Amino acid sequence: MERVMPTHIVAVGGIVENEQGEILLVKTIHGGWVFPGGQVEIGENLIEALVREVKEESGIDIEVIHLLSVISNTGTHKWHDGITDVPTKLMLDFVCKYKRGDLCTSEETTASSWVTKEKVLDYISAPAIRARYQKYLDFNGTINYTEYVTRPEFNVKLDIEI
Repeated sequence: MERVMPTHIVAVGGIVENEQGEILLVKTIHGGWVFPGGQVEIGENLIEALVREVKEESGIDIEVIHLLSVISNTGTHKWHDGITDVPTKLMLDFVCKYKRGDLCTSEETTASSWVTKEKVLDYISAPAIRARYQKYLDFNGTINYTEYVTRPEFNVKLDIEI
């Protein structure tokens, strides 16, 4: 009997702060403002993946400071092509500091901007990204674990401190 290994995306996200306390947001090609991040590639550790993703999406170099939260999106759905199945995801969000570089766009982003902490939620429309940013605003030193599904509608299934 052939063993089938589970398919699970591991991804990282970065809440990047600059010297003025502003937060980096990027606008994706699919239309929404988010904090930068993406999938961890084969052979990468979490920190390397996050540094690479932020650089690719915004043009800047960062330092990863600390883990913020662990998130499971246990829902599955179709990719933007309407054909490809997107598996469940394990996401780890980190707080980061700006090191150097100038903001730019990429193949994945149409805009990048520094936004005051108070205005970030005015930019972000996706409920899951809003919930993840709220963890940053509410951070008290304890890591948070959240399970949610994003489709057919956003629904938090578990939200605990660990």
